[in-house]
Parts: sequence; structure tokens; C-alpha cells
Amino acid sequence: MKNKFVKWLSLPYAVWSIAFIIIPLLMVFYFGFTDKTGKPTLANIMSISLPVHFKSLLIALLLSLISTIICLLLSYPLAMILSSMNKDNNKLMILIFVLPMWMNFLLRTLAWQTLLENEGVINTILRSLHLPALKIINTPYAIVFGMIYNFLPFMVLPIYNVLCKIDKNLLNAARDLGANEVQTFFKVTLPLSVPGIISGITMVFVPALTTFVISDLLGGSKILLIGNVIEQEFTLNSNWNLGSGLSIVLMLFIVISMIITAVFDKDGEGSAL
Repeated sequence: MKNKFVKWLSLPYAVWSIAFIIIPLLMVFYFGFTDKTGKPTLANIMSISLPVHFKSLLIALLLSLISTIICLLLSYPLAMILSSMNKDNNKLMILIFVLPMWMNFLLRTLAWQTLLENEGVINTILRSLHLPALKIINTPYAIVFGMIYNFLPFMVLPIYNVLCKIDKNLLNAARDLGANEVQTFFKVTLPLSVPGIISGITMVFVPALTTFVISDLLGGSKILLIGNVIEQEFTLNSNWNLGSGLSIVLMLFIVISMIITAVFDKDGEGSAL
């Protein structure tokens, strides 16, 4: 009786998943593998080899990789500091760190546009100090800044979650056996935190690879990422077939990331707080 009741409770979620996940995915695959007349074709998938599409994919991969590496370098020390703090204190620190995520993604990106533009806040302060202005807006640097700011919490939280689960007795045992702090870190802490690192890398790299809003606002539409190309095919050119085909190519990167995460984080240790 209880199992039947639970099944009925899951019905709204099942309907939601079918309507807004499964059906849209089936539509993407249908349009991706057909032409405008409905005939089967691989031309939409193979169009990724066109110079303009391949270049946008390479730029997206490069900027996403750079952003992910910087997020990792910034996040790991911060996660270590948070995990070593008293629980009452680190809750407030985590709240302060996560608080900007409660703001709309678009507003956060627009804020960076205001900060980085030629007559923005940062350049106004620099000019008042008689320092040279920075020309960052509408460059790859601005896009990387936006990616780091928006996706940094997704790297910190999985790593912090894993570090909190590490048994302190293991660290004490390593020290008792003669290991110094550096050896303890590389021999014990770092290997045990790999699931959180892999999970964080996936959670940053995938949205950074597929984003188009950040490059639109901070890149001034001058730097086309693969996400911008797909967005334009759907909205400006109304070419759902080509947009779907390129989306399927991006899905391959997402699937690969999910497989890597499943291999290194079998128990889901780095997935949530």
C-alpha cells in the first residue's frame, strides 16, 4: 500500500520529466538527424567541421578549459580553509559565498559588464588614481572573468563537501608516521578529494562550454562560441535542424564528462553538500 502511494506521489515528477526533458530531447534528435524536408541526414552533425563552426567550438573549449583550471586553483585553497574552520563559522562564510548565486544569472553578468566596460566602474576608479584604463570588455579575458565569477561556487562546493568527509584520524596518522604537511597533502588529502575535484570540473566545464549569454554580454557578440552559433541558428536563422545537429555534438562532450564523473565519483561524494 505504501509503495503504491509513493508511486502516485512520483507521478507529477514523471509527467514533468516526460514533458520538459524527454520530449525536447527527442525533438532535438529528430531535427538534428533530418533536413528541412524531414529526410534523414548526417549533414547537420557533420557541419561542425565547417571552419566557422569548428573555430567557435575550439574557442569555447579553450576558454572553458582556462576558466575551469582557474576555478580549480582558486577553489581548492578556499575549500580547505572552509573545511578547517569551526562549523558555526564556516556556515556563515558559505552563506556569504553562495549568496550571489541566488541572484539572477543574467543580472550577475550584466553587473560584470558595468564593471568592465570602458567607462565602467573599474576604469573610472583607475582614471581617478591617474592609472591607465583597462581594455577588457569585448575580449576573451572578459568572457573568462564572467565564467569564473558565475561558476566558481560550483567548483568550491563539491571540493568542500569531500574535504569535510575526510577522516581527520587519517591525517593525524600520516603525521604520526613522519609525514610533513606537504607529504600529508599529496599522499592523503589530495587523493581522497579527487571525487570532489572531478565533480567540480564537470560542473564548471560543461556550463562554461555551452554558455552564450556571457559571451554575448561580455564579448560584445564579437567572439562567437559554439553556444552562440547554436543560439543564432535557433533564434535568428530559424534553422532548427542545424542548431539541433550542433547541439548533439555538444551533448557528446556532456556525456563524456558524465562518464568521467561516474568513474571517479562512484559514491557521489562530491555531488552535493
